[in-house]
Amino acid sequence: MTENAASSQLRSATLVNPKALMQLRNLELRARVVVEGFWSGLHRSPYHGFSAEFTEYRQYSPGDDPRYLDWRVFARSDRYFLKKFEDETNLRCHVLFDQSRSMSYGSIGYTKETYAATLAATLAYFLHLQGDAIGLLTFDEAVREYLPARHRVGHLRQIMLALEKPTGGRSTNLAEPIGRLASLVRKRGLVAYISDFLAPIDRLEASLLTLTACGHEVSVFQVLDPAERTLNLDHAAVFEDIESANRVYIDPVEARRDYVLKIEAHCAAVRAMCQKLGIDHQRISTDQPLELALYEFMRERLRRGRQIRAATHHRP
Repeated sequence: MTENAASSQLRSATLVNPKALMQLRNLELRARVVVEGFWSGLHRSPYHGFSAEFTEYRQYSPGDDPRYLDWRVFARSDRYFLKKFEDETNLRCHVLFDQSRSMSYGSIGYTKETYAATLAATLAYFLHLQGDAIGLLTFDEAVREYLPARHRVGHLRQIMLALEKPTGGRSTNLAEPIGRLASLVRKRGLVAYISDFLAPIDRLEASLLTLTACGHEVSVFQVLDPAERTLNLDHAAVFEDIESANRVYIDPVEARRDYVLKIEAHCAAVRAMCQKLGIDHQRISTDQPLELALYEFMRERLRRGRQIRAATHHRP
């Protein structure tokens, strides 16, 4: 099965409705639901198909970690199979998570912060299951909290608790957390940067370049509410900037065209910057099922892995 076919298969599967998912109060439970739905949506097989690019299977041997047993395969074959991930080397991943006030906006029953925290928790939970070390750095106009990358009992729970903390400062400094992380983390790893990126990006490129120059693999997740993308509001009203507290009267019908052009130009600038630096970029709407974001994340990591292996194979 090709990647495109797998993507179509996942999209046609029964995905978890984000609105229903956000009704679950426990963040770790939400992450578990998304990860289980992701694997289920791929209709994985131990012998063929797209899933073989994520894992290969081998029969269980005494002493193997039972966390990686695939119970669906057992139900079909009455045999124990272990999921063996392509990259056997444990990964070190740090999540940069924006907790500024702009993330507290939401027009569909939940906020960007709630959705983005679920995304961050999903990535952490998924990578933790693979035995990878997960770290977290939260920020607004300054760094708020840092948890170094670890894989030990209780550490995932610490990350979940940090992600559940409410938004803090009013403004956003997109470059500051990158500089702090670069000074703290010397070993190469993966950095997942989650924000709405609704802030000046003039200093962001140089900061991201610092990470890539150090050998880090970076994935950017730009999380936006549907109303922020289209200004699809019904009536004129006084709008207040969550971060600056500035107030302005706007008629959405009159302002929509110029607004959409400006927001699209800003998002295009973020995307172009990432492409220039060789960084994966996903723009995610908060009404999008999270399994799709996880799938794109894994597909990009597999693509990069194949490129690295090909370069190593052809190296003289």
